[in-house]
Amino acid sequence: MKIKLLTFGVINEIVENKQISNEQIKSTDDLLIILENKYPEIKNLNYKISVNRKLINGNTILNDNDEVAVLPPFAGG
Repeated sequence: MKIKLLTFGVINEIVENKQISNEQIKSTDDLLIILENKYPEIKNLNYKISVNRKLINGNTILNDNDEVAVLPPFAGG
């Protein structure tokens, strides 16, 4: 499965690969396990996940070519 990965802020500085291909990825939980194993420094960061531009809460099934964004905390002003 191929996932388009969008990262922002400090997460963008850590995560190098913006496209992930891995047959093991079936859900957002699978993707996060892979990312946190490859980039352990994001484990301690607070972030949100969106799939195809919709914020999610909890595990979400992914499909080929889904767009997943890893979003750092937002600050308004």
